[in-house]
Amino acid sequence: MSEKQRAVCMRNISKSFGSVVANSNVDLDIYRGEILALLGENGSGKTTLMNMLSGIYFPDSGHIEIDGKHVTIGSPRDAFDYGIGMIHQHFKLVNVFSATENIVLGLEGQGKFDLAAAAEKIKAICDAYGFDVDPNQKIYDMSVSQKQTVEIVKMLYRGAEILILDEPTAVLTPQETDKLFAVLRNMRDDGKAIIIITHKLNEVKDISDRVVVLRKGENVGELVTAEATTQEMTNMMVGHQVSLNIERPDPEMKYRMNRINVRNLTVKNREGITKLDDVSFDIFTGEILGIAGISGSGQKELLEAIAGLQPVESGSIEYNVDENTSEQLIGMDPVKIASMGVVLSFVPEDRLGMGLVGSMDLTDNMMLRSFRNGLTPFTDRKEPRHLAELVVEELEVNTPSVSTPVRRLSGGNVQKVLVGREIAAAPTVLLSAYAVRGLDVNSSYLIYDLLNRQKGNGVAVVYVGEDLDVLLELCDRILVLCGGKVSGIVDGRTTNKHEVGLMMTKLGGGEEA
Repeated sequence: MSEKQRAVCMRNISKSFGSVVANSNVDLDIYRGEILALLGENGSGKTTLMNMLSGIYFPDSGHIEIDGKHVTIGSPRDAFDYGIGMIHQHFKLVNVFSATENIVLGLEGQGKFDLAAAAEKIKAICDAYGFDVDPNQKIYDMSVSQKQTVEIVKMLYRGAEILILDEPTAVLTPQETDKLFAVLRNMRDDGKAIIIITHKLNEVKDISDRVVVLRKGENVGELVTAEATTQEMTNMMVGHQVSLNIERPDPEMKYRMNRINVRNLTVKNREGITKLDDVSFDIFTGEILGIAGISGSGQKELLEAIAGLQPVESGSIEYNVDENTSEQLIGMDPVKIASMGVVLSFVPEDRLGMGLVGSMDLTDNMMLRSFRNGLTPFTDRKEPRHLAELVVEELEVNTPSVSTPVRRLSGGNVQKVLVGREIAAAPTVLLSAYAVRGLDVNSSYLIYDLLNRQKGNGVAVVYVGEDLDVLLELCDRILVLCGGKVSGIVDGRTTNKHEVGLMMTKLGGGEEA
């Protein structure tokens, strides 16, 4: 790297939040004209480290140099002054403003801004790097990809030479990801220093020049991407050998039956906006049905409608008890569904909002699933405590004890508790929304194995996930949603990312599989 100019030098950077050490004596060098991937499990300190470089946090100790000079970065404004810009997962844009208005918002200027001149400068930036932005388009009319582009252009407009992107492809289709990577390569070739925080190893291989791995808040080493394998990166992240193969056993035909028929399902939200539009498909026992789609395509509403948590405008959801008996689920709340003998386990997107009670400990949260079995208000805590201990052991939940309030656990450990509890309910249908969100590599593969065990037991498993690579490896069939409509159902064994990506944006159409 000696021929490249070092843009950032971070030395002995440490940061703690109370008793939790987020970063410990981290050294990091960032060079101009390269794309650096910052890798690490959930909670390894990646985002905290970059938040210190971008002025959101201030280090407890250590120092930072920019272009060889010691600097103090005490706020995002300081970071801007040193040419550092960070694009977060959650965009900071005003919906009713245009792209240009958002980009110049907050900049100091004399009198009224000349928006026409600003739009010309924005167009010049877009032409230079290959961005596709209409300076006059309102944010509320933009796709997720376009909003992200505005955030990046906003940083470049303000003179950023060092760009940090936190999980930039989390909500992008493969086609949008390819476009973003092409732009990032153009920026790198222009001498920018680019840092990507991500967990998608295939993308790390595709886009980065160098990889730095954090583990438990420490820098445990770096790799030249072209000379590294995804297995090496994973082992360095976790600290030991991890198998990266997701099992996909064939569906057990002895269990095969049509468990749920969804027909012409339409769902509107409280504002009257249609979230699901005339959706029809079947869910079979002994298989994993994947649901793919860009964020907000109706995945959440679909699972909640089946689980009795979402009012339905029209259509039907029929649960087949056996070959001869079926029950209509629409109009039934979760309590009525349970009283009918239908067991639906639901791992929601919002863990603490819907799934668990943060102020209650692990045992009491296990009891939430089974308290209705008791005939008196005095419920038996022995069985839920045993279940809590089992989940902690099997899923390697990091907690002082089963008496610890759930809110004190990290997001990843909260998710393990929730998934473990739902699977332990011995469901006939397991609806899983983002079951591995926030989990480290090891824990994610534990969950994939649990889902496959449920499939092997004849459970009908529905898996909503963000990572297309995982959907393609894990699922037997994949239902693709686009704008609340079904754009196709494909065979997970024979489809590919390109085909599914096109269907996610209405550019392709899959056949019923």
